[in-house]
Amino acid sequence: MQSPFQFSLNSHPSPLMINIVNNPFFTQKLIMNPPNPTVLISLLLVTFVGSFFTVATAAVAVAAIDNSSIHIIKDGDRLVSSNENFALGFFSFNNSTTRRYVGIWYNTIPQLTLVWVANRNQPLIDTSGTLALDRHGNLLVYSHTQTISLWSTNATLRSNDVSVQLWNTGNLALVERQSRKVIWQSFDYPSDVLIPYMKMGVNRRTGFSWFLTSWKAQDDPATGNFSCRINPTGYPQLVLYQGDVPWWRGGPWTGRRWAGVPEMTRSFIINTSYIDNAEEVSITNGVTVDTVLMRMTLDESGSLHRSTWNEQDQKWNEFWSAPTEWCDKYSRCGPNSNCDPYNTEQFQCKCLPGFEPRSNHNWFLRDPSGGCIRKRPNATCGSGEGFVKVERVKVPDSSTARADKSMSLEACEQACMKDCKCTAYTSANETTGFGCVTWYGDLLDTRTYANVGQDLYVRVDAVELAQYSQKSNGHPSKKVIPIVVVCFVALVLLVASLVYLWELLKKRRERERPPSFSGNFGDPPSTKEFDEGRTSSDLPVFDLVTIVKATDNFCFNNKLGEGGFGAVYKGKLTNGEEIAVKRLAKNSGQGVGEFKNEVTLIAKLQHRNLVRILGYCVKNKEKMLVYEYLPNKSLDSFIFDESKRALLNWRRRFEIICGVARGMLYLHQDSRLKIIHRDLKASNILLDANLNPKIADFGMARIFGQDQIQANTNRIVGT
Repeated sequence: MQSPFQFSLNSHPSPLMINIVNNPFFTQKLIMNPPNPTVLISLLLVTFVGSFFTVATAAVAVAAIDNSSIHIIKDGDRLVSSNENFALGFFSFNNSTTRRYVGIWYNTIPQLTLVWVANRNQPLIDTSGTLALDRHGNLLVYSHTQTISLWSTNATLRSNDVSVQLWNTGNLALVERQSRKVIWQSFDYPSDVLIPYMKMGVNRRTGFSWFLTSWKAQDDPATGNFSCRINPTGYPQLVLYQGDVPWWRGGPWTGRRWAGVPEMTRSFIINTSYIDNAEEVSITNGVTVDTVLMRMTLDESGSLHRSTWNEQDQKWNEFWSAPTEWCDKYSRCGPNSNCDPYNTEQFQCKCLPGFEPRSNHNWFLRDPSGGCIRKRPNATCGSGEGFVKVERVKVPDSSTARADKSMSLEACEQACMKDCKCTAYTSANETTGFGCVTWYGDLLDTRTYANVGQDLYVRVDAVELAQYSQKSNGHPSKKVIPIVVVCFVALVLLVASLVYLWELLKKRRERERPPSFSGNFGDPPSTKEFDEGRTSSDLPVFDLVTIVKATDNFCFNNKLGEGGFGAVYKGKLTNGEEIAVKRLAKNSGQGVGEFKNEVTLIAKLQHRNLVRILGYCVKNKEKMLVYEYLPNKSLDSFIFDESKRALLNWRRRFEIICGVARGMLYLHQDSRLKIIHRDLKASNILLDANLNPKIADFGMARIFGQDQIQANTNRIVGT
């Protein structure tokens, strides 16, 4: 029969690698120093014993023999897990040879990063140490120069037929080979590091506890002064102790996280399993990705750190630590108080509802150690008392609290109300809102968080209850204000969207058909005032093709001038009639309103000193007015031209002035529309062939009511 152990010595002089193969799917590596007679004898002994059983996965299997011990590794050797993430061996700090330890570390990280130390309180004094199995099957650490073992698993075994396994999780286990029962494991005895699948908690039946303890110093793994554990007394909670005194409190489990760890979420890479039953209360963290290396450490100064290994940058990335804030220290503000680190303008400590500082003088001096006391101590039992809600807090120390996970929050309030000793209550599960936790006596270590936390209902007397009721009725709550703001913004956006859609639809309709110019755009006079002259519907509508052909496609040579709202071109219709086309610029300030205004006004007005409109053209974004052609253009072309100025003698000038005056008199008085031009200037006075003046450009004109003598304008217009 072939032995399940196969040893192959490689050709390298140092170190020597021995592959122990027990099945085709697993290779356990044992890295050793160069062979010597003692090692070879031990290997032969292991080979002999190994022929009687098979090694478990990721394990080195040996059997103890009466009156002897079999070494697993010696100083200088390493036992590596099958995934090569962890290694077991001897180490020291600062290359010391007088303080040697046995431990487990991350094998793939260049810098020594420990996860567990066996003989943390009793180091070896030289390099002759050995990790071995004694004749009872227990693991022990000893040195040939020392008469007693420095560390032992000290487990009770029914058989010495055991295997030592270094699992891929970093757990060193002593397993009974036949029953495959774990007799002892390093995960049950953490040092200062908690890695995935380690447990923290308490076995309620045996009292055995899984907890972290700090080192004494960075280079001394001996048991330090800080420990982190779950306190099962009252309602179980996570507590960090300095000696036996609470240093920081993680609080009770809320159904999704520790009450004092607001950063803890299920959406991260951590899988959390929390157990609270008659057998035990414990928490175990796993990882969603097996390749992620993650750890939580308790350092010698009393701080917890959680970090992940960044393989690319070759460093640990810390994403959480505690305690960090002033309010994190246990009972920072004394009993019956609430620590609010976000209350920067005032003292961070404030009394809970119904309480006042024990010493106002000390409170003024920012010494909150005395805490708070009841304002009216004898008024909270059968005197109309009630409860005030304190939002987003880490609930008080629950070591004296009582819990009933089958009770609703309403029933919890009634139960607390009936018991005069009950000082506060909350829901046990913040996810479902179910379960009941009640407090009796002083409320210790309450603090506020910015965005998360539980609601704590504090018992107050009738006077205090009335005061808080008035405050809540007089001012909208913090939850109502955001709702109102969101609703208002949504309403504004809805109205704006409707207006925008209406404008788009309106513009689309205007583009699809020529507008009807039956209205006016000033203060509306009565309909009777529009019976003067032609109506806008009487005006002929020119086709765009006709206008383009008449102006030779708006040829520059036909351009007569340019006003504030567009250029004016000379044109000639097919019947030989000459026209002037005012083409509204697409980017001009005159919009559809001014265009309609000008068409409406000129169509209604008939006077020999007003320019005569022949028609209009509207096509897509093009808007044009067709006037009678006046060959002498505008008055300014005569006034400001040296050669033409001589044609205007004083008699001619007087006639032009009188003509303009007659036109203005008609607009202001004789016309029933009563129009104010608002843009009268030399460039808007056109001259016909006989130099008779005609007022033009009514885009800025405004209609007045019959009896109206003044009006206000909303914008500055004209020249």
